[in-house]
Amino acid sequence: MDDILALHPGQSSGMAQGKPASKNATVYFMRQELMAILNVYGRMVSAGQWRDYAIDHDRGKATFSIFRRASEMPMFSIVKEPALVNQQGMWRILGMDGRILKRGKDLGVLLRYFDRHLMRAVD
Repeated sequence: MDDILALHPGQSSGMAQGKPASKNATVYFMRQELMAILNVYGRMVSAGQWRDYAIDHDRGKATFSIFRRASEMPMFSIVKEPALVNQQGMWRILGMDGRILKRGKDLGVLLRYFDRHLMRAVD
């Protein structure tokens, strides 16, 4: 059971037709997605760059927020919004000020954004 999908009464998942679920459905991270994000998070924690994270599941999107300290605003947020899958891609990385730093359809490619931050931390 790798995929988690919340449905409301009378609502179909839409997955059989290859369509994303309704905008009103709560969005969750799948196991593979969360593992990929946590791999990057673990590398950055061991480099001393990140210290805490939070996961939010809302209607229409799921957010993985990354903090330098627990009392601060998130440094980065990784957002999954399936309603945008056919437009600009359902994945986004947001900066501290809310700007979109990177967006795309493939999480693996999107997470490479943090490789340059890791290289800088090791130097």
